[in-house]
Amino acid sequence: MAFRVEQVMTAAATKKKVPLVDDDEEIIMSMKIALESRGYQVLTANDGNAGLAVVERDRPDLMITDMMMPKRSGFLVLEKLRTSDDQNKNVMKVIMVTGNEGNRHKEYAEQLGVDDYIRKPFAMERLIESVEKLIGQS
Repeated sequence: MAFRVEQVMTAAATKKKVPLVDDDEEIIMSMKIALESRGYQVLTANDGNAGLAVVERDRPDLMITDMMMPKRSGFLVLEKLRTSDDQNKNVMKVIMVTGNEGNRHKEYAEQLGVDDYIRKPFAMERLIESVEKLIGQS
């Protein structure tokens, strides 16, 4: 069966966009492979400022961000998204991943409006389930 160019372009345009924001390249790659295998369009950034630039440029459906990163932490990213005047950013879903064990950080992320909080290390299926629950499959 042959696909026309229009069909391929439409399929690419309808893929849900998910930026991964983390300063650990190995974690980014493993999450990217898992999400792309489920049909998501994955964008990457290695610090919070770059992550916010991706959001501004690409208008994603959901962001996955690390908590501790250079230039701007996941907390500051989340705070910026939730206090933005841009309604699209304010309602965008956010999953925070972290190696931090403390409940105090989880509570703070929840106060800022995080949609899910996942502690590292985590099973990739846990992340996929969260993404699919929050924005559905592509």
